[in-house]
Amino acid sequence: MYGMVNKAVEELVISNFGEARWEEIKAKAGIDIDVFSSNESYPDKLTYGLVRAASDVLGLTADQILESFGEWWILKTGREGYGELLDATGRDVGEFLENLPNFHARIVMIYPNLKPPKFDVVRTGDRSIHLHHQTHRPGLTQFVVGLLKGIGKMFKTPVTVEIVKSRAQGAEHDEFLTRW
Repeated sequence: MYGMVNKAVEELVISNFGEARWEEIKAKAGIDIDVFSSNESYPDKLTYGLVRAASDVLGLTADQILESFGEWWILKTGREGYGELLDATGRDVGEFLENLPNFHARIVMIYPNLKPPKFDVVRTGDRSIHLHHQTHRPGLTQFVVGLLKGIGKMFKTPVTVEIVKSRAQGAEHDEFLTRW
């Protein structure tokens, strides 16, 4: 994963738990990197190690951390790094979600080595969407739940997310029913 992901994990932890806890998490994960470079690629296992260590140090489940991180990614990291791109993706939750499949196509132009997830969207009603999420990375279901909830917060619109299918339960990809 690109360093921007690890930097965002660091910012989330420091903002909510302080610098000392972040240092404890890095030590537990066996990471001696002082500064993550946003445009540098790091092994996925490093990021997964940070999540495991954060779970141990903070006494939260990995799912709780991933969901919080998904919200943080939209509301903080995304807003600061890609504000104009987020704004151009949609004017409300529904429009944003319908345009989500195109979002990563734009991001790949910035990060050419990025292996982004694939999103397929099926509108199921005026205020609901089935979102199909396909990625080569395992264990990110709760991260996507957090992203979807963060999108709702971005538009000041309550969002509920139901996991319809999950790779963890043997499905080919994750599927979410998102209502607002």
